[in-house]
Amino acid sequence: MTQAEQLIASGKRTFEIEIEALQKLAGSVNADFVAACELILSCKGRVVVVGMGKSGHVGNKFAATLASTGTPAFFVHPGEASHGDMGMITASDVVIALSNSGNTAEIVTLLPLLKRLGTSLISMTGNPQSTLAKAADVNLDVSIKREACPLDLAPTASTTVALVMGDALAIALLEAKGFTAEDFAFSHPGGSLGRRLLLKVADIMHQNDRLPTVRSGTRLRDALLEMTQQGLGMTAIVNAEGILQGVFTDGDLRRALDQGIDIQQSTIDSVMTTQCKVAQADMLAAQALNIMEKHKINGLIVVDDNHKAIGALNMHDLLRAGVV
Repeated sequence: MTQAEQLIASGKRTFEIEIEALQKLAGSVNADFVAACELILSCKGRVVVVGMGKSGHVGNKFAATLASTGTPAFFVHPGEASHGDMGMITASDVVIALSNSGNTAEIVTLLPLLKRLGTSLISMTGNPQSTLAKAADVNLDVSIKREACPLDLAPTASTTVALVMGDALAIALLEAKGFTAEDFAFSHPGGSLGRRLLLKVADIMHQNDRLPTVRSGTRLRDALLEMTQQGLGMTAIVNAEGILQGVFTDGDLRRALDQGIDIQQSTIDSVMTTQCKVAQADMLAAQALNIMEKHKINGLIVVDDNHKAIGALNMHDLLRAGVV
């Protein structure tokens, strides 16, 4: 066997072992899993995740996933907990301790302190008979038959199942709480999803003096001047009360020229689009984008409940805002 073949065989063997471990893990989503979820759902404080070594790295990710999906959580290093960080844990919290052996010294040291504090404890161990598992209110069995490491030493399959069990808890809690995409966006305001789910049309629309507007009866040449000055590629046409009558865009201009319309003498009423698509100020910017994409248009007039023109936005505004 060549070195390349050996490397491929090793990679595939790792997949097979870890898939096998995950298939076994499905059996641990049982009454204990439900009890763990219920403990967390009834928690008045926060979820505190602890773990050493590779379990600590998994625990860090687990805490971050919980926090971003509606369950306030943070990670505490068990070694640091023995040197002051225990003060971060309160009686109203739920502690989730990760340890494959269930006998990790730094975590076992904390058990009397947690019991004295009265904190609820959920363990995630590979040994249901371990010190940690027996001390916990609920133990989640994440045991495996073997590690992917040929020496059966390096944490591989064991960390994978712990990671997936954490994801399973987080998603079960997310669904139980009715956590929405908008809730998720509040935890991710700097990302593209946050912008799509938090940004409103009112936040980016052109309004007041920046809103291209002409009155019904305006000559086409004057409407074109308004479009040029505002630079949005369109103008709203309104009546004396400011109620939207229609819209005129660059596309409408091209069609009017194809039809031989006299720019100097024609009025805007003869060439405007009366049944135009509109947006509302409290609409998500992403919804405005969907309207534009669905109807293959590049801009929208924003109206209030009385159909009065109050703003405008185009595709460039959405691009600058990071919605597209």
